[in-house]
This record gives sequence, structure tokens and C-alpha cells, in this order.
Amino acid sequence: MANADRSIQHAGHRIRLRWIVIGGAGLFALILVTGLLERLHSRRQLHATTMAALVPSVTVVHPGGHAVDTLVLPGILQAWYTAPVYARTNGYLRRWYVDIGQKVTEGELLAEIDTPDVDLQLAGARAALGTRTAQRDLARITSRRWDRLVAQNAVSQQETDERRGNLAASEAARHEAEAEVGRLETLSGFKRIIAPFSGVVTSRATDIGALIVAGTAAAQPLFSVSDVTRLRLYVRVPQAYAARMREGFIARFTVPDYQERRFEAHLLHSADAVDSQSGTMLVQLVYDNAENLLKPGAYAQISFTFHGPGPQVPPSARIPASSLLFRRDGTTVAVVDDSNHVHIQPISIMTDFGTELEVTGLTPRSRVIDNPPDDIAEGDPVKPHEDGHAS
Repeated sequence: MANADRSIQHAGHRIRLRWIVIGGAGLFALILVTGLLERLHSRRQLHATTMAALVPSVTVVHPGGHAVDTLVLPGILQAWYTAPVYARTNGYLRRWYVDIGQKVTEGELLAEIDTPDVDLQLAGARAALGTRTAQRDLARITSRRWDRLVAQNAVSQQETDERRGNLAASEAARHEAEAEVGRLETLSGFKRIIAPFSGVVTSRATDIGALIVAGTAAAQPLFSVSDVTRLRLYVRVPQAYAARMREGFIARFTVPDYQERRFEAHLLHSADAVDSQSGTMLVQLVYDNAENLLKPGAYAQISFTFHGPGPQVPPSARIPASSLLFRRDGTTVAVVDDSNHVHIQPISIMTDFGTELEVTGLTPRSRVIDNPPDDIAEGDPVKPHEDGHAS
């Protein structure tokens, strides 16, 4: 009986030991599996973090909507007429009557030149004309006398023809002397320097007693006269706006000396041709300077305001100049698509405003990368961050 009890106790002890071993093995296996799962999860998190770190963060801006309808360009004001007044005869300046800034009328005397050599030549030419006139008169009387004699058969026809020829030669010599007198009188008339038209004297480059030399390429104009009742305003317009430049178009401009005031000028003519070197077209505007406020040669800032883009002008937008990419294919920008991948977009620059550019090829909804990395490529994933809108 006692042995049986011992056998039962021993069997129960073995069963408990077996379960303890099984439980320990299960616990060990559970700990092992849990550790492996945690390690796999950490590895996956590390891989995801590493991959996320490889995707660069970029700042994106939205272009300003349809390009500016105001085009601002520099220009130069010029007088309606400007004439440098030169001397046509040599001599010394006797007197000048007008100075810079004075208004003159057409034909008004500006200065006088003392020309003693021309005066002497004119006196000699007049004396020569008198001699030729006397010779002509004598030849005429002689010719008439011989005409009467030949009618009476008192002289030969040959002698009569010689007298007639002498009269014709004397007449020609007198015409030559008369022409020389006229030339010298005209030259003597150039002693009086007169205004070619009504205007303002803008320069005087001579003084009393100054030597006047005419007819040389290096001769300096004695005066400059400008008609400033109207002013011409010249400006070079980019080719993209050339089709919108029509006669009568009104433009507004400012000048440094009247910064708070805006003046109006209307388009008079255009060159109707684009300069191949600059890609611009020369445009001439006219301003009515009845108030005599503006001066020729002054710098002006002209604003052309357009209503709508126009059929010949493609829609455009403004972007920061820092967003440009210069690639082999030309000027481009990097744009972020809806899946946050890079697309290299070609653009055309219409106007350079310094820190900003007016370009075509973009819309206000485009997400343009500002300051893109030099190695950015088509299809690269990025993490965009909104920075606002271009002005």
C-alpha cells in the first residue's frame, strides 16, 4: 500500500516537472518571438526614417497671377526740333546778342562776325564787275557800228562777226563777274548768325573776339537752338509688347524733378521693326510742353498700362528671380506636381524687374520651388513647404 502511494506521488511529481519544463520553454519562446518582432519593428522604423530623411524639403511659391498690365521702362526726353548753329564764313566774333535759356524767334539775330577779308574780296569783285560791264558796253557799241558798216559794204563780214563774238564774250565775262559778286554777297550775309526757328537757346560756345573757322569737320557750333513747345519721348519696348503699340496710345511718365506729378504722352510713331541686338522696338511718344516744365535730355520713367493681355501677348506671371534654373535646354524652373514630385518646366522671360521676373509658361496655381538645389532632377520626390505668393 505504501509502495503504491509512493508510485502515485512520483508520477505526479514527474507530470508537474514536465509541465514546468513545457511552460518555461513556452515562456522562452514567447520572449524570443517578442524580441524578434520588436527588432523587426525598430528596423522598419529606422528604414522609414532614413528614407524620409533622404527626401529634401523645399520651399514653394505661387506665381503672381497674369502678368502685370503695367510695363515700366526708361526713356529720354528730346526737343521737338534741335539745330546746332554753325558759322558759314571765317572771321572773328564781333558781338553776340543772346545767351543760354533765352527765347528767340525765327530769323532773330544771334551774333555778328567781323570778316574783313570777305569784305575786301567783295569790294574787288564789285570793281571787276564794273570793268566787265564797261567792256561789255564798249563791245556792244562796236558791234552795232560794224553792223551798220557791213550793211553799206564798208567792212567785211568776217570783221563784223569778230565784233559780234567779242560782244558775246564780254557779256559772258560780265555774267561771271556778277555771279562772283553774288557769291561773296551771300558769304558776307553769313556774318549775321540768325535763329533757324523759334525756340530756346540751349548752348553758346563762343565769345567776343573768338576766331571763327567755317567748313571744317571739327568746327564747333556757335549756338544750339531747341523748340521745346513739344517734346519727343523715345523708349525701347520689348518684342512681347510690340504688337500692342498703336498710334495714339496714352502712356504716363514721371521725371526726377517732379516726382509727385505724372505726365501724359501719346504714342506718335514706332520704328515698326525689332532690333536684332536688343530684341526691342523703338517707340516715339510726344508730350505737349506748353507749360515749359520739362527739359530736353531729361530722364523719364514711362508706364504703359494695358487692359487685358491682348490676343498677341501670351499670359504671363511673376516669380522670384531666385527660382530660375539654367540648364542645357534653356531657362527653366522646378515645379512640384500633385504627387509631390519635381517637374522641370521651361519658361520664357518677358521682363526682368531685378528681384522678380515676368515669365510665360506658368499659371497662378503652379507650385514653383524657390532656391532649388543645383542637382534637382525630373521626378525627384520632395517635401514642399508653402511660403506664399510672388508679388
